[in-house]
Amino acid sequence: MRVSNFCFLLLQFSLLFGFHTPALAAKQSYIVYLGAHSHGPNPTLADLDRAENYHHEFLGSIIGSRDEARELISSSYRRHINGFAADLEEEHAQQLANHPEVVSVFLNKPTKKLTTGAWNFLGLEKDNVIPSNSTWEKARFGEDVIIGGIDSGIWPESESFSDEEMGPIPSKWRGTCQNDDHYGVECNRKLIGIRHYNKGLISAATKRNPAFDIPPKLKTGRDLDGHGTHTLSAAAGNFVQYVGAFCNHRYGTAKGGSPRARVASYKVCWYSEDDHNAAHGNDCTEQDTIAAFDDAIHDGVDIITVSLGYDNIADFLSDGVVIGAFHATMNGVLTVAASGNGGPEPQTINNMAPWMLTVGASTMDREFAGYVTLGNNKRLRGASLSVDMPRKSYPLISGEDARIANATDKDARSCKPGTLDRKKVQGRILVCLHEEKGYEAAKTGAVAMITGASGTFSASYGFLPVTKLKIKDFEAVLDYIKSTKDAKAFMTDAQTEFAIEPSPAVASFSSRGPNRIDPSIIKPDVIAPGVNIVAAFTSERGPTGYARDNRRFAFTAMDGTSMSTPIVAGIAGLIKTVHPDWSPAAIKSAIMTTARATDANNKPISEFNGKEATAFAYGSGHVDPNSALDPGLVYDLTLDDYLGYLCNRGYKEDVVKKFVVDPAKHPCPQSFELANFNYPSIAIPELAGSVTVTRKLKNVGTPGTYKAQVKEIPGISTDVEPSSLTFTHVNEEKTFKITFTLAQNAKPNATNDYVFGELIWSDGTHRVRSPIALKQKSK
Repeated sequence: MRVSNFCFLLLQFSLLFGFHTPALAAKQSYIVYLGAHSHGPNPTLADLDRAENYHHEFLGSIIGSRDEARELISSSYRRHINGFAADLEEEHAQQLANHPEVVSVFLNKPTKKLTTGAWNFLGLEKDNVIPSNSTWEKARFGEDVIIGGIDSGIWPESESFSDEEMGPIPSKWRGTCQNDDHYGVECNRKLIGIRHYNKGLISAATKRNPAFDIPPKLKTGRDLDGHGTHTLSAAAGNFVQYVGAFCNHRYGTAKGGSPRARVASYKVCWYSEDDHNAAHGNDCTEQDTIAAFDDAIHDGVDIITVSLGYDNIADFLSDGVVIGAFHATMNGVLTVAASGNGGPEPQTINNMAPWMLTVGASTMDREFAGYVTLGNNKRLRGASLSVDMPRKSYPLISGEDARIANATDKDARSCKPGTLDRKKVQGRILVCLHEEKGYEAAKTGAVAMITGASGTFSASYGFLPVTKLKIKDFEAVLDYIKSTKDAKAFMTDAQTEFAIEPSPAVASFSSRGPNRIDPSIIKPDVIAPGVNIVAAFTSERGPTGYARDNRRFAFTAMDGTSMSTPIVAGIAGLIKTVHPDWSPAAIKSAIMTTARATDANNKPISEFNGKEATAFAYGSGHVDPNSALDPGLVYDLTLDDYLGYLCNRGYKEDVVKKFVVDPAKHPCPQSFELANFNYPSIAIPELAGSVTVTRKLKNVGTPGTYKAQVKEIPGISTDVEPSSLTFTHVNEEKTFKITFTLAQNAKPNATNDYVFGELIWSDGTHRVRSPIALKQKSK
């Protein structure tokens, strides 16, 4: 189920804790980021204690008291990430920001959660049969790779995390199974680690109410929300037969991208039980998210999947997820992150840093459909997850016609709480705009509900049978109601329909580029299925997210970039199994350069509304796991490349050196051009005259000769030098340049917007594809 603003079941502090924020707050929670620790990747307990003591002393030197500093610091990052979270007055925060030892100081912002058929659509199986050439077979189903999920916890008893037929836990694992007294969680050979983080949440609560008593639900790694269980099972859940999305009607086999991988859960998000705010609020803090990254790196995970993000970030180093991902990359761990659900508006992308693999959402060739037949015999196709529909026609009534006397037409049209007259609704099918759950409809006695929504065709769970129509068809229902005094309709059960065209298409909610912080980096990087993804769920609550929903489903369907992200994390796990020595950048490049910019009919990928999409919607394209395992060539990046990138972005050398254990070995380069950063895509946001871009390719396949081909770009000529590259052995690297030249007397296009193209290197077997985005500099 998708909710607005790319938030899944977020928590309102004021509603959870029952108190109000003071009008004036002397202190606010800040993150003080100091870079990396000097003790290296394997600290002793003495090192960890020394790091924490230093944080106390450092803050104490600012505020004048070491003891007070100890009280103000709520989290100390001691392993890989150097820094702390503390309640500070603005004056002290500013003093810290100006201190030469400090990289950045920023408010401890609330994070937002950015929330099976997919694997058949992606070609890893066909009709539940796994071909011998499937990447699953070649990669041993992701055997013994460790995927960590930073989210809302996990439901350990889910069949998706059973350790049946799993071997011993990998010897490199250094994590723990953090238990508690109330709910209880147990790990096994599949689910090898559970941790939870609540210091940020509790700090905020006690600041508002010093007498706040921490309830058991804030002291457990168990998933009381469902989002974390869903995402981690989509990444690495076992094969589980006979599961379904329709109210436990069982019809298929659920599985994750790396079904034989091990998983570890890092809980930073907490669930609200408030009926009317179960899907809105602030339940994940930046403070806790950074702590989770720090532990995940230490514990030995190979891949991190994180479906969290922040709004309105203006700088990479004031974003907890981006900072955590940077330290993960420095330690050989790839972070796969959600792009956000702010689409289709431009520049809504989250997780924009080049060291993250940022994932948008697409549709696939399967939909859950339900049909509405009106009394005039007009049949309308909608989206539905409802079964046991009424087996006869029922009278129709719109929310507007069912309103109570003092309700506005606008509120009643959306069936808002307290707007409906039960006497008018009871025994009828209620028609409501933009209302998916149907709680008010059920409460006032409706037998079913028809709703209308724009955007991507996707179904939602309701308190009563619900069919969601596209706006045009929804308006046809309203017109029909107005045309007769005896309006009625018949609604069918949900059914699974395949061969939907076009597919894939970019989901309407998937956040779009260009990149707000650095437009020379195209984001998202790729898209993957993110609509009606069926995966495991918590048994703590029902599928609508409301406390009054007493149904319990072991598996459920959800939408969002939260769902597409773990799918790509699962694919990354497969690559890591076969290529354990590849860097995070190499894995990322393999996924990006083998992605497809065409749909199943070999036509350009389209937007949700049928228009042709661009790289700012799909990045490098739609993931292709069967090709990603053998990309031929990759664009690799090293620690020095990332440090050089930061130097060129304007960070001072003494700041950049704080990111590494041995700063003397990593000086800022004398010359570094952002355009030459070895990213698998190419963007030039201010093209004037002629610009030459340099890239370096590494051979990770068989020897061969690759030839370059550039898709024609309107108003711009291109030249690749050399136009062919011959590789004789594995890991051989070769450099090329591509020059973009504006046509003589070229003028900016009518909207002064970007134009797009692509560069492809091919040896006849492999296609190493890079999207290109160019914008003429304004005169």
